Amino acid sequence: MIRSEVIKSIVPVIADHLVVCNIGLPSQELFMHDDRPSNFYMLGTMGLASSIGLGLALAQKAKVVAIDGDGSILTNLGTLPTIANNVADNFVLLIIDNGSYGSTGDQPTYAGKKTSLAEVARACGCENVVECPAQDTADVLKAALDAGRMTVIVSKCRSGNVPVSVIELDPGVIRHRFMQEIARRNR
Repeated sequence: MIRSEVIKSIVPVIADHLVVCNIGLPSQELFMHDDRPSNFYMLGTMGLASSIGLGLALAQKAKVVAIDGDGSILTNLGTLPTIANNVADNFVLLIIDNGSYGSTGDQPTYAGKKTSLAEVARACGCENVVECPAQDTADVLKAALDAGRMTVIVSKCRSGNVPVSVIELDPGVIRHRFMQEIARRNR
């Protein structure tokens, strides 16, 4: 499976949750497969989907899934100790690890070589870390959400991209509808 197929497979699992999605192609793929007001598409700020997701989880009670990539996590490794030391049991970080910077041309990342992001997360103090093959991602994600325990999931998939359109929504519209959805879920 490639990242787009992983995202498509998790759509039924994340449909009822707040989702913060990594910049570039992952956001475009989620938008293509299942646009919802509960999806916050990152249009900039590489490496911050996990940080924004954690902050959102800490600030309110609804469950939050942050979809990030190995390249983005590697550009902001400080997010993993921050997550480990600020436990939010309504937060799941899903790292789709395709071993490449998919949105910029599939250049290899160190996660595609010697670096294990699952081991890095554990070394940073994350207590509930699961690495799984791409085809198991939806089941692992569902189990994590059902468990109600902060979890870091590293989904290992192949690199590769599918043609997707640019998200035509204005950034202000994305923010506004997402904030309305947060307010609705926390009444």
